[in-house]
Formats: sequence, structure tokens, C-alpha cells
Amino acid sequence: MRRRATVHDVARAAGVSLATVDRVLNGRPGVRAATVEKVEAAIAEIGFQRDLSASLLARARDLRVVFIIPDSSNEFMASLADAVTRRAGQALTDRIYIETQRLRALDAGALAKALDGLDARTTDCAVIVGGEEPSVLTAVDSATKRGIVVMTLVSDLPATQRHHFIGVDNVAAGRTAASLLGRFLPQGGKVAVIAGSLHLRDHSERLSGFRATMAAEFPALELIGPSEGHDERSETEAIVADVLARHPDLAGLYNLGAGNAGLVAALDAAPSASALRVIAHELTEPTRRGLRSGVIDVVLDQNPDGEIREAIAAARTLALGGHGALVSDPIEIGIFLRDNLR
Repeated sequence: MRRRATVHDVARAAGVSLATVDRVLNGRPGVRAATVEKVEAAIAEIGFQRDLSASLLARARDLRVVFIIPDSSNEFMASLADAVTRRAGQALTDRIYIETQRLRALDAGALAKALDGLDARTTDCAVIVGGEEPSVLTAVDSATKRGIVVMTLVSDLPATQRHHFIGVDNVAAGRTAASLLGRFLPQGGKVAVIAGSLHLRDHSERLSGFRATMAAEFPALELIGPSEGHDERSETEAIVADVLARHPDLAGLYNLGAGNAGLVAALDAAPSASALRVIAHELTEPTRRGLRSGVIDVVLDQNPDGEIREAIAAARTLALGGHGALVSDPIEIGIFLRDNLR
């Protein structure tokens, strides 16, 4: 059997010192880009794989991962935070300490401040949900330069130096919603769209996919909106009630964000809502209730527990195994109707 490659083999193949290999593997500064490329090429050539369990045991302290999640009436964000709490105990047995910070939703300043306050000596990885405001982009890059592995969750920030994204293909989610509504409404008609905030890439990508499929495949459907409900129950309820009042002939509605408790409340109060075809995101208590009552036809779900599981695994790999390319299991888009509701 072939002997397992070691860091000594990597150093020899790259023509560098063990200290340099260690810096590259741990993502520490002080190594020129050309040297990093040489080390990574040697790793690929000889098939070196780091023993992450041994790396954890050799550390002087536990791996520390901080999840920064919005705190609002958004039920899906609450389910993400609950999933982190459920998995934190198990992670401790692997010497991974997990902390959750809840910040006001859509508050770019608070998120930037939280990232700027992280110390690379005590924090290995930050997993964040945030929008593409300049202050957030700057804070992500600054944290990365300080040696903190930053990953995005649910909504990506590809213009930054973040290391990895955990979430569904949101363009595909928007296309799926448009394809379903197009089949539900072969006669055409008006379809209203509600977003949380188009500063969030997941929302803007869903809208992009939705619009593209509508235009290409269902030109008889007329798009109304989007309106932004900021993922809040009261704002979303008011928007839905207003849209129904202004468009009594509305045929369909797509809520690509949150605020679904407000969506369901407005639909329950509108006599004309029974004729609507409605698609929403995330399988939470309000959307389950909407599916059961019939005011929501389809819920597109992204499995928050699965996302947190993948985020913890990716944090462990990236924080201990270097900052190279990471391949993780995709987060599949679940499609739920009343008929297959668990």
C-alpha cells in the first residue's frame, strides 16, 4: 500500500520549509502568493490530505465558530438559530465551540461592527447572513485578512474574499417558482412578487431567475412588483392586502422572501384569495399552516438543519485544513405541497 503523504513530503515537493507549509495550511499571513501556489500545487500533485482529527487534538484550544444570524420576526432565521443550538452540543465533543450572535435584521452597520470585533486569536471562523452593503463587504474582507475564515450562509457575497457559501441555488429557486406558477396559470394573468430586500443576493437572484423564466416561457403572465416587505410580518401583510385591493383580478403571488405569517394573515382575510395560486419560501409554522388551509399552494424549502450541518463541517475543514477549494454537499431545494407535508 502507498504510504500516506506527510507535510515533510509537501515541503520537499514545493521546495519550501516546514514552517511555510504550516502557514499555508493554516491560512496564516506572511507567505507570498507565488509560494502559496507552489505549496498548493505540491499538495495536489502528491495527494496530501490533512488529518483534521489529529489537527484538532494538537491545537492548544478548541476550534471556535461564530454564527451571526439576523434577529427579527423572520421564522426561517429563527429555525437556523435553533439548528445551530441543536448541533452545538454535539460539536463540543469534537472540540468545536459554537457561539451564536443575533443582530437586528438588515442592519449592515451592526453586522460590520460584529465582524470587526472578532479577534483571530480567539475566533477561527465566522458564518454570516448579510446583504451586499459596502460596510459589510469591507468588514468581510478585513476579517479574512486578519486570518478569520468567513463563510456566507443562505445569501452569498461573491464580491468579497469570503471562503465558502452554504445555501441553495437561488436563481434556480426563482426559476422553479416561475415554472410552477406558469403551469398553474396556463390562461395567463397578473402575478405579484414580494421580496424581503433586494440588497440581499438570495432575494435578487430569485427575482432574476423568476423574471427570466416568466419572460422566456410564460409571456402571458404579467409581473406586478416587486414590493419589499423587509421580511417583517406587518409590512408583508400590509403589502399583500394592498396588492389584493388594487388588483382584484390577481391570478398569482410569489413571496420570495420571508414575512410569511403576514402573508398567510392577509390571504386568510381576503375572500378573493381562494382563487389565487401562491408560492412561498421556507417550511415554517406559518407556511405549514398556509399549505394545510389551502391559501399557499407550494413552499420551496432549503433545509436549515442541513445547512447548519454543512456549515459546521465546512468551518472545520477550512479552519484546520487550509484555505483551498472546498467541495461540500449541495443544499437541495425541497418542494412541498399539502399532499406531501410531513
